[in-house]
Amino acid sequence: MTSTPHSLTLLRARTGGPRDDGPKILENVLGWTLVVLLAVFVTRAGLM
Repeated sequence: MTSTPHSLTLLRARTGGPRDDGPKILENVLGWTLVVLLAVFVTRAGLM
C-alpha cells in the first residue's frame, strides 16, 4: 500500500510551469521590450 502514492507521483506529468532556475535577466529584458513595443504601438496608433 505504501508504494502506490509514490508510483502516482512518478507518473504525474509536468505542466511546464515556472521554474526557479530560469534566466531572470532574460525574462526582465523580454518583459521590458514588450512594454516598450506596446507603448510605441499605442503612440503610433494615436490611442494616447
